[in-house]
Amino acid sequence: MSIPAQVGRYRIAHPVGAGAFATVWLAYDDELRSPVAVKVLADNWSQRADIRGRFRQEARFMRQVDSDHLVRVLDIGELPDGRPYLVMTYAAGGTLADRLDDGPLPVREALRIAADIARAVAVLHDNGVLHRDLKPSNVLFDTTAVGSRVLVADLGLAKTLAHASGFTVVAGTPAYMAPEQLVPGGGIDVRADVYAIGALTHHMLTGMPPGQPVEATPRASAAVERTVRRALHREPGRRWPTAAAYASALEGLLATRRVAARPPSRRIRRSLAAVATAASTLVMAGSATAATAPHGWTRVGDASGAVSLAVPDGWAGQLRDRGWDPAVIGLAEERGPGLLVGRDLGEWSDVDSPTPGVFVGVSRTLRAAEPTLPDHSGCTDAADRTVTVGTLGGSVAHWARCGGTETSFSEVTLVAADGSFGVYVQVKQTDGVDRTDEVLGTLRVDTSMVAQR
Repeated sequence: MSIPAQVGRYRIAHPVGAGAFATVWLAYDDELRSPVAVKVLADNWSQRADIRGRFRQEARFMRQVDSDHLVRVLDIGELPDGRPYLVMTYAAGGTLADRLDDGPLPVREALRIAADIARAVAVLHDNGVLHRDLKPSNVLFDTTAVGSRVLVADLGLAKTLAHASGFTVVAGTPAYMAPEQLVPGGGIDVRADVYAIGALTHHMLTGMPPGQPVEATPRASAAVERTVRRALHREPGRRWPTAAAYASALEGLLATRRVAARPPSRRIRRSLAAVATAASTLVMAGSATAATAPHGWTRVGDASGAVSLAVPDGWAGQLRDRGWDPAVIGLAEERGPGLLVGRDLGEWSDVDSPTPGVFVGVSRTLRAAEPTLPDHSGCTDAADRTVTVGTLGGSVAHWARCGGTETSFSEVTLVAADGSFGVYVQVKQTDGVDRTDEVLGTLRVDTSMVAQR
């Protein structure tokens, strides 16, 4: 597409992007001494009065919305041949697609960018507009005095034009489109954009869009993986309900300062079936000792020797035993004893995976505040109940029939009788049988080890 060397007071330099409906050119506003982007509607579309009207309508909307993370329209006009153009913010920092050429981004950077995208899209939703084509090339970076700023571009114009032209094909970029978008004429709502932001987050964290092979070793923490997987759920009703809700979840993760993956899981050896500790310093329940486990169960412990418990042999596939940060459940940041044991920890963060297991973490701050338990939407919520485990007392919250399957979750909070520490336990089960009390009956905490931390 040709364009005059001068458009109004804007001096044209060179094209910076092109699509089926428009081309974007880098230009300079010599009067204000600043670069701008000039977006020109394609000649074949500029002959359509309805398309020209929609082009201008988008320009008015972009001028009116209030977000530092949306590309702004500065001016509008027509070329001598009648083609309409927009003058917009120029993002000198390139696109997200450019950055992804070098592979995955650092975890914290990826989450920050994803949260900014989600906040920008939430503004669109608040104004009654779906983006419908979020992809790396539509996420721009503007350079500022304090660093780069995320800008979301192409506010659904291609989709509007596709529908206006009577196309019957599905429009969009398949790697980032929600399943319901792949059905021609299918109804979509804001949760389709939530899926797309989740797909962008996945790409930033792994280096690949969803559905493509990625490096086996996880780079992000289990909490991050759970958050992104929820955004990518095939069923709209099980995603984050709004872009704002997803942004809040991402910002909450960033606030914990624990977003990177812990060291890779190691296979459980049979020699770990017994964890020897001094019986006199154990908080005990039931008749089992710290060195034994019920028949058909495997006992495991954390690397510090502060906490151990037993699980059915079928659950004891892999172990992470290097502790945890209670900030992931809204408590004060610290490093506490903890372990995660499960059949396959690579699938643990996927709530839909048939992977049973147990997480247990000890915290000296649990006594002072109520934790923020994970969200289990899509499950049947049972009434909370109290529980006593030796000298520990607390409550069990239980969710069953998750996603219409046999999967269930138990979230357990326990506090020592003297208030010196607390224990958080999560039990995931996939066969419809609730063994929460049996698992808790094997729990052992070495109070002397907790006191030393």
